[in-house]
Amino acid sequence: MWWLAGPQDLHRVEDRVSTVYVERSHIDRDENAVVVVNQERTIRLPAAMVAALLLGPGTRITHAAVRLLADSGTTMCWVGERGVRMYASGLGMSRSSGLIQRQAYLVSRIPQRLAVARQMYGMRFPGEDVSGATMQQLRGREGARVKKLYRLAAEESGVPWTGRVYQAGDAMAVGDDVNRLLSAGHACLYGICHAAIVGLGASPALGFVHTGGATSFVLDIADLYKADYTIPLAFELAAAGRTEERDVRLALRNRVADGRLMAQVVHDIKDLLLDGSDWNEDEAAHLWDERVGAVLGGRDYSDQAPALVGISGPELPVVPVDW
Repeated sequence: MWWLAGPQDLHRVEDRVSTVYVERSHIDRDENAVVVVNQERTIRLPAAMVAALLLGPGTRITHAAVRLLADSGTTMCWVGERGVRMYASGLGMSRSSGLIQRQAYLVSRIPQRLAVARQMYGMRFPGEDVSGATMQQLRGREGARVKKLYRLAAEESGVPWTGRVYQAGDAMAVGDDVNRLLSAGHACLYGICHAAIVGLGASPALGFVHTGGATSFVLDIADLYKADYTIPLAFELAAAGRTEERDVRLALRNRVADGRLMAQVVHDIKDLLLDGSDWNEDEAAHLWDERVGAVLGGRDYSDQAPALVGISGPELPVVPVDW
C-alpha cells in the first residue's frame, strides 16, 4: 500500500501544503483520504500532501484517520482555539533521530549554541559581521530592528502604531486591531514552522535563542520570517479594515500557498543544525551501548518480557458511510 512506504518515498515536507487548521468538526478516513465533516460541509484532504493538521477545540478524530496521517508522515498537533496554544503533537515524516541528536549536541554546549544563535541573528542582518557579538548585544540590535520594522510598516500603511501589546494564550484578546492581527498571524506562522521542525525530525523544544518552553525552537525559527510575512500583512489588513482572526489566517495561507516559505524554513533549519555535515535520514533500530555506541535492536535481551495492561471495548460492526 502506498501509504506504508518508507520515509524516503513520502512527499518531502517542502512540497506539501503547509498547515490545515480544523475546529468544531469530525475527522474520519475514507480510503486514502482524510474527511472533515461539519454542519456546513464535507471536505476531503489528501493526507500525504499536508505537512501538519492542527486540531482545534470541538474536533473529534477517529483512530483510522490518525493512523493514515501517521503513515503518511503528516504531523498532528492538538492546539487551542485559533491555534495559539500547543497541547500535544503526533509523529511527523522523519523516522530518524539523527537531526534531533545533532540539535541536542549543539544546544547543550555553550560555544556551539552561541554560534548557532549568532547565525540566526546574522540572517536578519545580512552583510554585517556578528561573529564577535554577545547575546546581550544581539538582543539589543534585534529589538531596534523590530521597532524600526513596525514604524516603517505603520508609515507605509497609514495605520497608527503605539507599541506591541499581546496576551499570551489568546491572540485576539487585547490590543488594537493591528496588535491582534499580529498575534493571530504569528500564531499561524508558528504552526508552519512547527510542522517543518517536527517533519524533519528536530525538536520544537530545544531552542538556541528562546529557552525553557515546549516550542522554543519554533519561536527561534518563526522570528526569521516575521519581517517578510506577518508584520507587513497585519498592517495591510488593518489598513483595509479586515481585522478578524480569520482574515489574517486566510491571507497568510494565500501568501504562502506557493510553498516557498515552507521550502525556505526546511532549508534554513538544515543549514543551522547541520552546517554542511552529514545527516543520515535512514530509520535505525539500534540500542545504545556505552562501549561500542550502538548494538542491534529487534532481539530479546531478557528472559522475561514486562507485563502489558490493555483496555479494550467490545467488537462493533463497521457501518459504511456514504460521504
